[in-house]
Amino acid sequence: MTRLKKPLLCLSVFILFAALTRAQQKPNIIYILADDLGYGDLSCLNANSKLPTVNIDKMSAEGMRFTDAHSSSAVCTPTRYGILTGRYAWRTRLQNGVLWGYDTMLIKNDKTTLASLLKHNGYRTGCIGKWHLGLDWQKDARGNFDFFQPISRSPLQVGFDYFYGIPASLDMHPYFYMENNRVTATVVDSTVGNSGKGFWRAGPAGNDFRHEEVLDRITAKAVDYISREAKSGHPFFLYFALTSPHTPILPTASWLGKSATNAYGDFVLMTDDMVGKILDAVKAAGIEQNTIIVFTSDNGCSPSAGFEELYAAGHHSSSIYRGAKADIFEGGHRVPFIVKWPQKVKAGTVTPSTVCLTDFLATLADLLQQPLKDNEGEDSFSLLPLLLQKKGYARTSTIHHSIDGNFAIRKNEWKLIFARGSGGWSVPTEKEAKAQGLPDLQLYNLKTDIGETNNVAAIHPLMVQELLNIMETIVKNGRSTQGKKQENDIPVNYR
Repeated sequence: MTRLKKPLLCLSVFILFAALTRAQQKPNIIYILADDLGYGDLSCLNANSKLPTVNIDKMSAEGMRFTDAHSSSAVCTPTRYGILTGRYAWRTRLQNGVLWGYDTMLIKNDKTTLASLLKHNGYRTGCIGKWHLGLDWQKDARGNFDFFQPISRSPLQVGFDYFYGIPASLDMHPYFYMENNRVTATVVDSTVGNSGKGFWRAGPAGNDFRHEEVLDRITAKAVDYISREAKSGHPFFLYFALTSPHTPILPTASWLGKSATNAYGDFVLMTDDMVGKILDAVKAAGIEQNTIIVFTSDNGCSPSAGFEELYAAGHHSSSIYRGAKADIFEGGHRVPFIVKWPQKVKAGTVTPSTVCLTDFLATLADLLQQPLKDNEGEDSFSLLPLLLQKKGYARTSTIHHSIDGNFAIRKNEWKLIFARGSGGWSVPTEKEAKAQGLPDLQLYNLKTDIGETNNVAAIHPLMVQELLNIMETIVKNGRSTQGKKQENDIPVNYR
């Protein structure tokens, strides 16, 4: 027996070393999500941008940029649901608008997410920044929210090992930092609402919370997380959801005036600097070659940015596209999407393929060689063929959704909108469009009319019918991917 101990010990060491080696070969993954950043704000996507986004531009030069990428919604909560689950959010109870700071969790516990998929494949998973997918706060005997009790459903219940961030948008109370399933505050204060570009709603706040400090604070947490996890010997996933450049628009003193546009432009440059800190942290940790870094935005730029001021400075946050945040037009949901992965993705590459932010779940499943089940990633198509510049990307149509709950379907150059107007905040709103007697369907050929100015529905009835049929099938089947029919959470009315 004694003579067997040394071989057994060597075998155990070998098995452990082999397991660690396999773990280290899996790429680390960092997903950076900006909040209300327009496609045209980035100088690598818009040659006429007045905002030199040097760090994001560098990331683009070192990776692949997508010129026809879309959020699954023109507002934030549904987009975040789509990113994490690979499923369109309009299949849930959220048929329009967004969640608020006291709403319950939108993701069901048994729903596969990016985090749970990766966790089951040996990854450490972290979420830092803006959550905005609902939290199950506990209440006291009188039915009031008890902020100091553990949150019963938080990011920890949908696959994340660690969470540090805020409940919803930075202009929505309650205003707390949260670590895992508890707030970090010791006292509940009340904050007075601000106005203008620094707008936030008055409401409960933690005694350690200052709006103007949030962006720097969550970025520092993200940098610490990268440094710590890089030393762990395990691959890690960081979902880093920035709070900027969403309102309140609060560039710190060192950034004021830097853009020569307005406060929003300054805040975009500050946001770009935060991205630079993440890129620097990855490089400093020695993990740059085998780390996938994604940069994107949850929807288009908000009118809160001050469009008239920006236009006067020669800057257009939506670039050549019509509309902005909330709208069914391209400016509402066409977003930056950049992927850097030095080990696999060729530097300086560009793809014009139409992709959606729901696609990342299938991409990771493909990367891990783990086929998705029928009830996983129902609207997710693997981007891996595009990233590796191979054939095989399978998406043929994409569904868009506005803040008012209006739909559009895109196939190749054709886009059919189920709305009379913008479906959001831009003119004409649905009420205005109806008063003007505009038709209830809009068809645009984006190849010849990227500005969506010439509705050709009346002269292309066959194309309208084809897109109607595809839309009906995608809604009825509960999925846009191949597989067994799934049920939507509630009936969906797309017209």
